[in-house]
Amino acid sequence: MATDTLESRTGAGGATAVRRLLLENGALTALIVLVIAMSALSGDFLTTDNLLNVGVQAAVTAVLAFGVTFVIVSAGIDLSVGSVAALSATVLAWTATSHGVPVVVAVLLALVTGVAAGLVSGFLIAYGKLPPFIATLAMLSVARGLSLVISGGSPIPFPDSVSHLGDTLGGWLPAPVLVMIVMGLIAALVLGRTYIGRSMYAIGGNEEAARLSGLRVKKQKLAIYALSGVFAAVAGVVLASRLSSAQPQAADGYELDAIAAVVIGGASLAGGTGKASGTLIGALILAVLRNGLNLLNVSAFWQQVVIGVVIALAVLFDTLRRKAGAAPATAGASPGGKGRQAGTYALAAVVTVAIVGATSFLHNGSSSSANPKMGLSLSTLNNPFFVQIRAGAQAEAKKLGVDLTVTDAQNDASQQANQLQNFTSSNAGAIIVNPVDSDAASNSVKAADKAGIPVVAVDRGVNNAKTSTLVASDNVAGGELAAKTVAEKLGGKGRIVILQGQAGTSAARERAAGFAKGLKAYPGIQVLAQQPADFDRTKGLDVMSNLLQAHPDVQGVIAANDEMALGAIKALGAKAGRSVQVVGFDGTPDGLKAVEGGTLYASVAQQPSQLGRIAVDNALKAVQGEKVGSAVKVPVKVVTKDNVAGFTG
Repeated sequence: MATDTLESRTGAGGATAVRRLLLENGALTALIVLVIAMSALSGDFLTTDNLLNVGVQAAVTAVLAFGVTFVIVSAGIDLSVGSVAALSATVLAWTATSHGVPVVVAVLLALVTGVAAGLVSGFLIAYGKLPPFIATLAMLSVARGLSLVISGGSPIPFPDSVSHLGDTLGGWLPAPVLVMIVMGLIAALVLGRTYIGRSMYAIGGNEEAARLSGLRVKKQKLAIYALSGVFAAVAGVVLASRLSSAQPQAADGYELDAIAAVVIGGASLAGGTGKASGTLIGALILAVLRNGLNLLNVSAFWQQVVIGVVIALAVLFDTLRRKAGAAPATAGASPGGKGRQAGTYALAAVVTVAIVGATSFLHNGSSSSANPKMGLSLSTLNNPFFVQIRAGAQAEAKKLGVDLTVTDAQNDASQQANQLQNFTSSNAGAIIVNPVDSDAASNSVKAADKAGIPVVAVDRGVNNAKTSTLVASDNVAGGELAAKTVAEKLGGKGRIVILQGQAGTSAARERAAGFAKGLKAYPGIQVLAQQPADFDRTKGLDVMSNLLQAHPDVQGVIAANDEMALGAIKALGAKAGRSVQVVGFDGTPDGLKAVEGGTLYASVAQQPSQLGRIAVDNALKAVQGEKVGSAVKVPVKVVTKDNVAGFTG
């Protein structure tokens, strides 16, 4: 009886120990499960190149998240880190290239920019008594605006000496991974071995108690947010070095990924808990998810759903862990606890290697598809024009027996770089890219070319890199046509406004240049205002409504795409097509309906489905070793009510 009871207790104790181990290392367990699952589902996941890709893709998020860890441990929040990263990189590129400042000094100025932004946020929170959410939200807007002001809305090329941060060391170790490791060690040292690190846990655990115990809480908060700014600046430099340019719209939304990585890694938004190793694991989980879902050809829209579910589960797990009384994830553990933690990580590594090695046999000897594999990375799928490119490409791929994987970069040059890296590591036969930015895509295209994979650019070219061909309409020529069309409709005289595309994108710059070039031939046309509406219909409506208040006598509108033109038409109401002539760009289905209805006078149509079809056709020729021209121009066409019936796109 006693023996049975002892065995029962021993068994129960063992189960409790396992349960406790899983609760205390939930993020690590999740990472192991993800790696095993992706290895089983995709034969392209478990390769050296792809695993290094995961490290590179996690680097920027991880460095940002290390800084955010300091803030969250102290029961704060920092929504500005993405914008501060972009601003710091812009300052570096602007000072080094436009003003001839030595690169070392320029890097220091970038770091000072991050510190300054953090100090402003910290001051508003500590001394201005603003909630961290509001103070850092304000800094998000200010930093992003300053980035656009300094750059003029255009990417600034990075000095070569800084761009090497995006290279590999010794031909195999990517520099961003090394930077991530170094910054992680610094974060762990700050949290576990310094006075300010202990202050973070004290403030996050109970701010009032920390103040009463003699801690200078306000000064500590200044230091905490300044540290977050420094890490954001480093992340900005690493990101821009990968893209060979400082993008004013870079790292947009990255603050959410950084916060998610910290929370997934075991930190609590209530403060008082969190550690650098957990944050690193959280960043790796996000990178593995995105990388694996790309390889499995999962829609970018569903990827967002999956990541949102993971974040929600992480917070739920944190709640369960607290209720179960699991040890908090703090850096101030005892030496014995640290030894046990190291043992846990070592055991996890051994288990992962063993199981992953076993799952790799699932892919050994499996026959690859007889169909050529291609990857298509589109700048966005939130725009009908690019949806039509995808439709044309998919139809042609089906016709030619091509296995085509389509990804959506969501207008994020860094995310597109990740997607192109994934295509390269998975040995795609060819890659088709519609660049978010022509400069930012160059490093990834060079890597594909080095791997012997032909690259076809569609709609926009890639600067400073070799592509097999460019399939595109001429955005500048199209802009000239749009200007000529509205000017001639107004009889060469009149007052117009221009709705520009998203600042910093090559399409917006090229079309704006075309508008300006075309209008030079019509001195009687007065441009009352030019404002960006980000290629978005809702913003087109809002911006046009605002412009009408200042310029009620407007007679014409040129929009850099049909979506903004349709928004402008909504704002104009009965004036559209009567007293005000609107010209759009792209020839989207909704735009053509508006042309047919008479509210949109004309659309400069690029025949996007043709672009997609021709891109796939030329990519297949390149794979088969056939000669293709350096450029294939798809003619633009002005579609009006007179010829819309015969236009197919």
